[in-house]
Order: sequence, then C-alpha cells, then structure tokens
Amino acid sequence: MVWGILPLSYMFSPDNLRWGLGSYDLCFTNKGLSTFFTLGQVLPTHRLAHSQFGGLFQPTITQAIRLLCRGPFLNASDHLEKPSKSLRSPDVSDPFSGGHLTFSTNGTDTFPSPSAYLTRRHAWVHIYPEGMIHQHPDKTMRYFKWGVSRLILESDPLPDIVPMWIEGPQDAMSEERTFPRFLPRPGKNISITFGDVLDGEKVFGDLRARWKQIHAQEEKKSGKLEVGVLNDSLKYSDEVVKLRKECTTRVRNAVLDVRRLRGHRDEDPKAGLAETWLREGPKREGRKEDGSITKDT
Repeated sequence: MVWGILPLSYMFSPDNLRWGLGSYDLCFTNKGLSTFFTLGQVLPTHRLAHSQFGGLFQPTITQAIRLLCRGPFLNASDHLEKPSKSLRSPDVSDPFSGGHLTFSTNGTDTFPSPSAYLTRRHAWVHIYPEGMIHQHPDKTMRYFKWGVSRLILESDPLPDIVPMWIEGPQDAMSEERTFPRFLPRPGKNISITFGDVLDGEKVFGDLRARWKQIHAQEEKKSGKLEVGVLNDSLKYSDEVVKLRKECTTRVRNAVLDVRRLRGHRDEDPKAGLAETWLREGPKREGRKEDGSITKDT
C-alpha cells in the first residue's frame, strides 16, 4: 500500500527498491516465509521482547548500516561453515555464497549478506522507528527506538533522510477489528505525506562529528573496527548513549514537522521520551489508559 504510490518503473529496478527490517519471529519462522521475505529485501530482526538475540547491536543492524555506506564489505568472519539444511530452519542460504557473502543473526542460521554486493552501495533502507503498532485517537507517536541513530551516526557518507507520515491504516486495519480480521476494511481514507529531504549536515553534523571523534579514539585503543562493529565503550558509554538519544530525538522532531502538515495539533513533548512509556509496565500490548492501542510488529 505504501509503495504503491511510487512510479510503476520501480517494479522493474529491484536494486532501487527499499530494504526493510522485519520481525524474525513473524517473518522468518520457516523456510517458506524466510525465502519470501528475503526476496522482498527484508532483513531478519530479533525483538528483545521475544528473543535474547535482539537489541541495538544485533548483526542485522550492522547489515543495515553497511547497506547505507560505500561498501562492499568483505568480512570472512561473517560466514558460517555449515548452515542448516532443514526444511524447518528459517535460514536462507545463497547457493553462490562463500566467505563474506552470508551472515548469521543468532550464530546458527544463515542469510545472504546484501551489503557485500557492489549493487547494494548507498541502498534505500526504510524503517518504522516506533518499532511497534501504535494506534492513538489523536494520531500521536510513541518514542523512537535508538536503531535509527546508529544508521545516521555510523553510516559513511551520511545518507539522505526523508521523513514520512502515514495515517489511515489504523482505520483500515484497527487492532480491535473483528472477523474477518485478516481483511482490511474498505472505504477508509489513507494518506502518505513525504517531508523534504533533510539537510543532514545541518541537523546531524555536530552529532556525527562527535561520534567520529569518539570512534577514532576507541580505534587507537582497540585497533581497527569494521563498519557497524563496536567495542563496549562505543556501545554503552554515557557519551555515546547521550548522542544516540539526541540523534533519535532530532529524527522524531523531523517526523513531527511532517505530521503538522496534516493539521494535527502538537503532542505532549513527553510522548517522545522512553521514560514516559514505562507506565505501560510489563503489559506491552492492548488498549492503554490514554486510549491508544499497541501491538508488537
């Protein structure tokens, strides 16, 4: 539905199609689904709520960063010697792969490594930074996950960033819909609004400059780090955490600017803070006190 607004010519240029992140436990549970979504240029992503392999530093985020970079990246350590051949296994091995042409998300599966190919340089990676379904009567957003900050801070060169605002699917596919639940409801209005390409250097230049300084300092200590690979300091130090928070906030503000184009009133600034959503407690899904409905994607 979203990409149906693009010119028909995009169908005949697969190298120009978007790469996206898809939930491992939904899209890669068996060989058939894995093949389908891999061919659709979806990268398998583990969610911390469902897997110990999830989080900000999983191998799929490394792939997404490398897809945005100059590439290709030839790393023999990405290869698994004996990928599983079980029909029930979710891995999708490339028959022409060897060495750097595959990667693993959990140490046992195997997927083609798209960032290893010349044709994937400076690819288009599309993400939904909220990381879950959030249907609110006032069309507000949840906080954004920090993965988007890694894509911006660590990619070289800085990718073009286009904020988008999508509304209407919450009416066509409300989480409280009844039978037949799998069918969208007809007669609903759906709009997709694109913002202008951000002036990346103006919006993120100071953050990227500081990241490069910190990264260079860490490489002096621990040696050369491959693109998308971080040591503990670059993962967890207070300064890099602060950088990721600020970067993510600026991305969210850019999307809020597009939201304003739709005539919506400004939301409570606290809505963009992860701390605000701690009130949900361990129950992540269902109808909330503020009238919203959430569901893991």
